[in-house]
Amino acid sequence: MSSQEEDGFSWSNFLSGPLPGKLAALIGLIVVSRVGVYVRIPGVDVDAFSSAMQSNGLLGYVDALSGGSISKVGLFSLGIIPYINASIVLQLMSAAFPALKKMQREDGPQGRARFQYYQKLAAFVFAIAQAVGQLTYIRPYVTDFSPEWLFSSSLALVAGALSLIYVADTISELKLGNGTSVLIFANIASSLPSSVGALLAQNTESNPANVAIYGIAFFLTTLGIIYVQEAERRIPVNYSSRYQAGNLARQSYLPFKVNATGVMPLIFASSLLGLPLAVARLTDSAGLERAAEALGPGGSLYLPVNVALIAFFNYYYTFLQLEPKDLSEQLKRTGAAIPGLRPGKQTAEYVASTLTRMSLLGSLFLAVLSLAPAAVEGITHLSAFRGFAGTSVLIMVGVATDTARRIRAEQAMAKYQDVDKLYQDMDSKV
Repeated sequence: MSSQEEDGFSWSNFLSGPLPGKLAALIGLIVVSRVGVYVRIPGVDVDAFSSAMQSNGLLGYVDALSGGSISKVGLFSLGIIPYINASIVLQLMSAAFPALKKMQREDGPQGRARFQYYQKLAAFVFAIAQAVGQLTYIRPYVTDFSPEWLFSSSLALVAGALSLIYVADTISELKLGNGTSVLIFANIASSLPSSVGALLAQNTESNPANVAIYGIAFFLTTLGIIYVQEAERRIPVNYSSRYQAGNLARQSYLPFKVNATGVMPLIFASSLLGLPLAVARLTDSAGLERAAEALGPGGSLYLPVNVALIAFFNYYYTFLQLEPKDLSEQLKRTGAAIPGLRPGKQTAEYVASTLTRMSLLGSLFLAVLSLAPAAVEGITHLSAFRGFAGTSVLIMVGVATDTARRIRAEQAMAKYQDVDKLYQDMDSKV
């Protein structure tokens, strides 16, 4: 085997490993999640409902996150949103109820499995409520609205939502990305061609430079996202003499990413912004409909509330993933210490202040990203991409970079597995 094959990419190693099968399974699951969108619920004037949705900013944005499943009134019309809402509720409840927090973080695999079971039960309840609300909302477009139709259609939508939860779990088990994020990525990517087509159609009689401005803004936004996603602060760590091995003390550090939470704050914020609309569907409240319009893209409250929610979830999720006290105790047990700081309380306080500053930088970046589409719309006077906001770009880039990183990790692990197999063969021959 040449040095180029050892250090670089080898098609033979790639095809003989498990990665092609995982990639094929991933693509197949994504295709299944998209096919279900086009299996329509009977008895609905989909064309009329889709036309009515085009004039609603918030519905257009939520429809983009669901890959057009809401406007198509398909089997997967609810998308993965019930599961996301259940995750939000349980994550917030874990901060109020120590037993839930212990179950998720300290009880090992069994505790995490039990926590996920509760999350799926909550998703089932949300799916029922959202199915009834959505079907009630589209009542004017139903040819024969009856309790029997409502029951059967709600049953179909709930079954579709539970199927997508199973698809998301299966994708996560492939270890090529977070299943929920991958499904949202596929939904947003499927809406991109129609958004580009609408932009070109809207700009037929306007300044052609507007399309170039959109293209440049999209390119610069993508570059900025990649830069921030990969940016990190490295805090050096020293080990006591009995834990040192060669140059370990000089090479060890704690990496704190600027945007450590990835796309989850954006997904959570988008789901909460759509909550008033979901409740308005169920209650037919004019006040809630006005609130939903104000919270939708282009509404008066959209930007400030969206930025505030993103900042909150970014801060909360940062400390949910990494608790300074737990990290300080782990460093102390392994004989590690941050230079100039005493192990224990002082280290925990330093880590907490560092995470707070990093979360503020991450929130500032996400806020600028949320403001960018409004600035571009103000310059070009085009709103074709209103449903395809900057947060959608961050979700796409974040999921793509995370999946690429995991694929590279799978390739590296395949090399180690080949070495283990070689040693096993050598042992069997001895």
